[in-house]
Amino acid sequence: MAAALSVTDLRVSFKTMLGTVQAVRGVSFDVQPGEVLGVVGESGSGKSVTFLGIMGLLGRSAKIEGSARVGDAELVGAAPKVQRRVRGSEMAMIFQDPLSALNPVHKVGAQVAEMLLAHQKDMTRKAAAERAVELLDIVGIPQPEQRARQYAHEFSGGMRQRVMIAMAIANNPKVLIADEPTTALDVTVQAQILEVIDRIRKEMGTAVVLITHDLGVVARMADRVQVMYAGRIVERGEVTNIFRSPDHPYTRGLLASLPGLGHERLTPIPGAPPNMLQPPSGCAFRARCPHAVEACSTALPELATVRLTDTACIRSSELEVMS
Repeated sequence: MAAALSVTDLRVSFKTMLGTVQAVRGVSFDVQPGEVLGVVGESGSGKSVTFLGIMGLLGRSAKIEGSARVGDAELVGAAPKVQRRVRGSEMAMIFQDPLSALNPVHKVGAQVAEMLLAHQKDMTRKAAAERAVELLDIVGIPQPEQRARQYAHEFSGGMRQRVMIAMAIANNPKVLIADEPTTALDVTVQAQILEVIDRIRKEMGTAVVLITHDLGVVARMADRVQVMYAGRIVERGEVTNIFRSPDHPYTRGLLASLPGLGHERLTPIPGAPPNMLQPPSGCAFRARCPHAVEACSTALPELATVRLTDTACIRSSELEVMS
């Protein structure tokens, strides 16, 4: 089966007054149709930048290299016309903050209809408005006809996120990127939003990329997980294998700091992420790693299968003994 999204050696950097920030450093992965890929890591690890770069939503200061393909379309280096065609039709994104993403001066129904009109040239405005109401109903917004005539500020946080989902699925995309879709929502609403996303995946066969800090959400939703640190993938594998038998020290540190996994006390990861203006040589995690040795400062570890996961650590085969 062909991948819904295929990314090869993606690199994203930003020119600043202080120098070049190397935000993403050689990321490669595939997402299959109907699959949920969880992407986790600390703030600044490159999670969101990876996918904003793929979609062409970064500013002019960003330099994007490598390859990202959705179907037959190459997105990296593509003309703006090609990016606009793919963005919103074959690939869509649910943003972190729906209040900022939605236009405050346009009614919600009109914004959903705009997504349809932008990509379905033969659709009339009347048909788009009717379909917008249907989409609001699909994502679980009560009284969709009435709500379509309201503005974003009249919706709760959970309802605004549902509107974002309706806009994202309007054109039945092959890939749906959910960037922290449950941020600032209470637990009940969080569960409802995740249920909507999961239902869409099952009914439409959409590939879902779930970017989140919440490992509990990943455990519930994802089929596979990729853990990012300092702009690189340091571990990836099936969700059950990542949670039961992680091989990278950083993944182990994330899980050790998660409540509810049988730990008597939480164990935080010491130190702070590296400065990506001057990324360290070798393994970027070595300054915070309890298992680091001299070789970690020179050897840049590549992903390799150790036991049940692909891990970028030169000592990963020894960790089971050391733990």
